[in-house]
Amino acid sequence: MNENNVEDKRHLRSIKTRQKLLEAAREVFIQEGFHKATITQIIKKARVGYGTAYVHFEGKEDFLVVLMENVMEKFYEIAEAAFLPASVNEAEEMIHKQTNEFLKMAEDEQKMLQVFEQAIGISPLVSEKWKNIREKFIQRISEDIAYAQRNGLARKDVHNELVARGWFFTNEMYLWEIVRNKYEHPVEQIAKNIASIYIKGLYL
Repeated sequence: MNENNVEDKRHLRSIKTRQKLLEAAREVFIQEGFHKATITQIIKKARVGYGTAYVHFEGKEDFLVVLMENVMEKFYEIAEAAFLPASVNEAEEMIHKQTNEFLKMAEDEQKMLQVFEQAIGISPLVSEKWKNIREKFIQRISEDIAYAQRNGLARKDVHNELVARGWFFTNEMYLWEIVRNKYEHPVEQIAKNIASIYIKGLYL
């Protein structure tokens, strides 16, 4: 067996071990919550050695940051969908669809988002990570608004980044309402209403 094959097998084992640890961490966080979860519980659940685990992660915050990245990447796929509307009606359909998918994803990932919310209030590292994720979304929305402005679909007398920030915060507010089970209306209805107000205020 040549050195490349040995290295490839070692790398594959490392990836599988990391994934096993992340799956265990997800289960422990959902069951225990961020505050009560321990690195020992995660390692035992994954059935790996302590030394092996610490090669991949320094502590439970590191586990959560990676899990947060993985979950929020699903949300970002929605935000990153091509936005090249040729008309206001087309833009409205696309924005409503994105808003609905974003909030439905909050329902689907409710348990992990509950853990994230706990951690954001406790861990400066996780809180900073959430701020970075938030800025990534705002930047993407800002680009979409700028496109609509350049193509004569949206008002040019407003600042695209400021509007993007307000629009993301509106969605984020409802995301946390869903996470806390405090929403009284179907997600589809929430999405339709907030998207309608956003579009009527921005588009011509």
